[in-house]
Amino acid sequence: MPIWFEPPSLDSLNAMSENTIHDVLGIRFSAIGDDYVQATMPVDRRNHQPYGLLHGGASVVLAESLGSVGAGLCVDHERFFVVGQEVNANHLRSVRDGQVTGSARPIHMGRRSHVWEIDVKDDNQRLICIARLTLAVLPRKESPSGN
Repeated sequence: MPIWFEPPSLDSLNAMSENTIHDVLGIRFSAIGDDYVQATMPVDRRNHQPYGLLHGGASVVLAESLGSVGAGLCVDHERFFVVGQEVNANHLRSVRDGQVTGSARPIHMGRRSHVWEIDVKDDNQRLICIARLTLAVLPRKESPSGN
């Protein structure tokens, strides 16, 4: 059974990424399952550290993006929004080129918080980074004008 509040589409996820850090790093949403969201990121000069390896921070951007988008897709946007509270990551292997693929799945989906686990793998399906993202689920407040 799908966990999404509204069925998401890859086209809409990629469209909302235009003119964001996703655009800069080449992050593209590539798959949506019943309980996961996936995206790819090329490994190139845009996200290399000085030694020519994928920068750990770029892996964290991919991970936090996936977990945030995933959690956002699970709430009623008329009533709630999600914000990241904490992210941690373990970098297990280096990558010089190709692309990495991140997959995010929820570990906990409560009324006030979500916890998502994100695996980032290289082209050979080797785990290069594992991350966990905690998000707050916050109520939207009406503005004085009623919006």
